[in-house]
Amino acid sequence: MNSYTQTKSTLLLNTRLVNEGRIQETDVLIQDGRIRKMGKDLQNEAADRVIDAGGKYLLPGVIDDQVHFREPGLTHKATIGSEARAAVAGGVTSFMEMPNTVPNALTQALLEDKYQIAARTSLANYSFYMGASNDNYDEVMRTDRERVCGIKIFMGSSTGNMLVDAPEVLERLFAGAPGLIATHCEDEPTVRQRMAYYQDLYGDKVPYDIHAIVRNEEACLKSSQFASSLAHQHGTRLHILHISTGDETVLFEPGTRVNGKILRADGSPKLVTAEACVHHLWFDAEDYRTLGNRIKCNPSIKAPHHKEQIFRALLDDKIDVIATDHAPHLADEKAQPYWQAPSGLPLVQHSLNVMLEFYRQDRISLERVVDKMCHAVADCFQVRERGYVREGYWADLVLVDLDQSTEVTPASVHARCGWSPFEGTTFGSRITHTFVSGHLAYEGGQFDESKRGERLSFNEQ
Repeated sequence: MNSYTQTKSTLLLNTRLVNEGRIQETDVLIQDGRIRKMGKDLQNEAADRVIDAGGKYLLPGVIDDQVHFREPGLTHKATIGSEARAAVAGGVTSFMEMPNTVPNALTQALLEDKYQIAARTSLANYSFYMGASNDNYDEVMRTDRERVCGIKIFMGSSTGNMLVDAPEVLERLFAGAPGLIATHCEDEPTVRQRMAYYQDLYGDKVPYDIHAIVRNEEACLKSSQFASSLAHQHGTRLHILHISTGDETVLFEPGTRVNGKILRADGSPKLVTAEACVHHLWFDAEDYRTLGNRIKCNPSIKAPHHKEQIFRALLDDKIDVIATDHAPHLADEKAQPYWQAPSGLPLVQHSLNVMLEFYRQDRISLERVVDKMCHAVADCFQVRERGYVREGYWADLVLVDLDQSTEVTPASVHARCGWSPFEGTTFGSRITHTFVSGHLAYEGGQFDESKRGERLSFNEQ
């Protein structure tokens, strides 16, 4: 059945809603893409479709603020369509995608091309970062903050060289940026020096944890400190991506959120926010022994104490949001020798499962999982009418069964690359239904692609 054209309303009964710091039993009526009514006794409401959740947990759809979906130019690895399906299967209803595609999204025209691809092919809601380089200042300044999630600056090189390393350019970008700047922070001279040193020292016979040694704590801290200083100097809204060291967490203040704003303890806006990614919480440098290049990513996964410190900073609200940095490569590309293997791993399908596993381990509450993956992301980026379950908001919703499990196998991976670093893991949760802007896009392992996701819009910072 073409559920979108034939189903304008859906009634969810008997859910346990995790939302805004509470868990409560409620029914939810979805109509014309939005949440029209919430309450305990809606069973008599008219609806085209009725789903009895049977006590499953209902969550807002996850918003992933950092993914690499590889299109255009690298579609042998992934496409916007393939990775959006993987996202939706994992309860991620909205994504914000990075500009280091081919060609790099360094002009407004190239950026718009990506939006047009997503409008045709993305099952999830979408936004795309405008890329900054050493010589595209005028193009960056034309970015529409209400229609684009932010400006991405690579202060360390990664897949696709978009390194911005000219101090005068960084000063100018931070002084004039229209809206939020998101940064990849690794000090490039430090990384290059260490890479040259260890190539000479080890050649191809490298230690199992060489990546953590080459792209070390010093490189991350030095760059994050520099970015933070620029933000404070110019009063610029800065979001530092994928924190990989405990050392960096001292740079961030605890934040509180009031009326959709992230505030410091004194009530002033929190200028610098930070993101943790699920792989830096789940894996550590000892996992290179068994996984090798499969968990090679930038910034690197580091010694075990770092993931514990990052987790603590997350719970202390020094780190504001959880994301993935989903960055797929083909398995044979990752199987190359260390110096040649690309960095990045596919994660978007299982990020919610990972965090629910931490809940099962009693390390974080369900309410905090939702806060960090949904509410805080919406507040950080000022996403309009998403990230919360509220009457009148878009119906981005996920039903989760904590009495079923999810086994990760190559056959179960929806990302085009066909593999996952979580292979062999069985998570104690299962995403059963995912609604994207009111459309039941995923149910019981099946996709309904009769409707595409929506372009995200943003309030002014």
